[in-house]
Amino acid sequence: MATKDKTLETLFLETLKDVYHAEKQILRALGRMAKATQSPELRSAFETHREETDNQVQRLDQIFELMGKRSRGKPCEAMQGLVEEGREIMEEFKDAPALDVGLIASAQAIEHYEIARYGTLVSWARHLGMDEAASLLEETLEEEKKTDGLLTELAEGTLNEEAA
Repeated sequence: MATKDKTLETLFLETLKDVYHAEKQILRALGRMAKATQSPELRSAFETHREETDNQVQRLDQIFELMGKRSRGKPCEAMQGLVEEGREIMEEFKDAPALDVGLIASAQAIEHYEIARYGTLVSWARHLGMDEAASLLEETLEEEKKTDGLLTELAEGTLNEEAA
């Protein structure tokens, strides 16, 4: 593709593919994290967010459809790295007092990546006049922010102290 053909819409689509792949990775990771955690509250938070993530993938499918494109991802190396960090925490801190807060830290790194990506996609969609796509992305962005806040509450509520 010629450089002059690489428009904001092209970048939007490529970033959408990246986020689609990332969400698929997150679905798998959340299941593993829920099984690994020692805290019933954290397990519930991971399971709830897994359901939300499934809905987020469906929203992305809708956006691809709105664009007349097939839903497909492209490897998201950033998310692969974040998921791998979470896997390392599960291995290195298995049965340790700090496991749950390590899982929270890993999950929040993932959430922060998603918040950055979705915030950008909302802005680009609005700029491109893709209001329906922007609304769908905004819904996901708000869920990601809510999950991040819940993880902070769990950590600061009791889990950080229990880990110490």
